[in-house]
Amino acid sequence: MSVVADDRMRASDRAYHALKNEILDAVLAAGTILGEVEQSTRLGVSRTPLREALSRLAAEGLVSTHSGRGVVVTEASAHNVTELFEVRQPLEEQAARLAARRRNVAVFLELQRDFHDADALVADTRRYYDLVTRLDAAIDDAVGNPFLVSALNGVRTHVARIRRLSHDNPDRLREAAREHLQIIDAIVEGEESLAAHATRLHLHRSLRNILGSIERNAT
Repeated sequence: MSVVADDRMRASDRAYHALKNEILDAVLAAGTILGEVEQSTRLGVSRTPLREALSRLAAEGLVSTHSGRGVVVTEASAHNVTELFEVRQPLEEQAARLAARRRNVAVFLELQRDFHDADALVADTRRYYDLVTRLDAAIDDAVGNPFLVSALNGVRTHVARIRRLSHDNPDRLREAAREHLQIIDAIVEGEESLAAHATRLHLHRSLRNILGSIERNAT
């Protein structure tokens, strides 16, 4: 790869991650028009790597192209939450099974220790979500299946956006931390069915909480 192509790829990656994080954190709200000139100037990249970044975001469904408007941040709609979880559940369950079968025990023992104090995690939601991201990454590494991991990453992107539609509930976060610990315990023990069951229970309760929160916010 030439130096120019390598620099362009780094610029494209930089723009992609910056825009994606801003969309997931709702800094760039749904309906925001991402003009090429404005965004390339703001992000400090040329228009070619910016277009590449926008293409990646479009493939993930975070932006879309509208005639006469250009590239626009898509809606994070509450209406498709159930459908999203219908896709997420079998993927996450299979990942948990494979992780229990193929895991590096030391990795999950460390996560087990970190998840053990649910009250401390709830007091620092940023730390909690960072730890959940670490758990997802550890499961993905244990799975060792790039096709499954790719599908999961696509779903998790939209789950992260939808989570912003509901407010963090300390009681639910505490409960979720314990559910994650049950998943980790099963993976450490190599219990494939138990890991899948714990994952199914966690996702069922998460979906119920998100739908309930959205309903309450709408009234």
